[in-house]
Amino acid sequence: MTAVRGALHAVRSAPGPSMAAAVIVGLFLYALVVPLFAADPFRLSGMSIMDSFTPPVWMEGGNPRFPLGADDQGRNLLTAMAYGLRTSIIVGVSSVLIGLVLGGALGLLSGFVGGRTDAVIMRIADVQLAYPALLLAMVIDGIATAVYGRERSAGLAITIVIFAIGIALWVQFARTIRSSVMVERDHDYVAAALVTGRSKIAIVLQHILPNVMAPVLVIATINLGIAIITEATLSFLGIGIPLTHPSLGALIRNGNAYLQSGEWWISAWPCLVLVLLVIAVNVLGDHLRDHFNPKLRGRS
Repeated sequence: MTAVRGALHAVRSAPGPSMAAAVIVGLFLYALVVPLFAADPFRLSGMSIMDSFTPPVWMEGGNPRFPLGADDQGRNLLTAMAYGLRTSIIVGVSSVLIGLVLGGALGLLSGFVGGRTDAVIMRIADVQLAYPALLLAMVIDGIATAVYGRERSAGLAITIVIFAIGIALWVQFARTIRSSVMVERDHDYVAAALVTGRSKIAIVLQHILPNVMAPVLVIATINLGIAIITEATLSFLGIGIPLTHPSLGALIRNGNAYLQSGEWWISAWPCLVLVLLVIAVNVLGDHLRDHFNPKLRGRS
């Protein structure tokens, strides 16, 4: 809780992170509220071929029913982006939680136990660091495709993407937590807890873990942007989430085919939403890193 209060104070203390947090909250509300009042444009009932390629409302031929225009299938881009953004947020947050749980458990174990356990976990982490998160996610998705086939349901496909990205992100959590635990385990309060007969698991969870949450919060914020970009890239490449399911990457890929013919809005708006979200997350994460690092804070 101390780390969370410190993060909230850091956000309120400067205009940059405050604006970034406002952008993130605004986009989250956009992704959550719009689907409550608008039908899924990726279903047949949400498409209208007669309205395909409708430009934004301020351009010649625009329609007030499509404020930001429509794509080649007649989908309202304002609604389609909300559904796609919701998918990106669900995948991003879920995969970061998986990476946090997996990497946190391994980092705590590696840092507190040490010895051969630490050596094995860190060598596995070193091997995984040699492969980019996107490449690892593509490999895992390819294995899942070979097992389940390309006809798997959208729900299963999203679950596979979430686990693929989450597994690709655990290393940073594990290495960060391991370093913090190795510092904390030598403090007097840990020795005092051992003398009183407390179990090592209780010491790790109740005493050490709360003291290493600040850097974990920073890593989680930065990895959220990485996870969202990874999901959008996979969707753009046609991997993972089916093209019939809403995704910002799928919308960008769809609009990319019509850039040369002048229908720029089909891919421009999803790109803008994706860029705004990732930049805001990265600005917030970068400020949190400076806030929780006394050396960096002293230079600013």
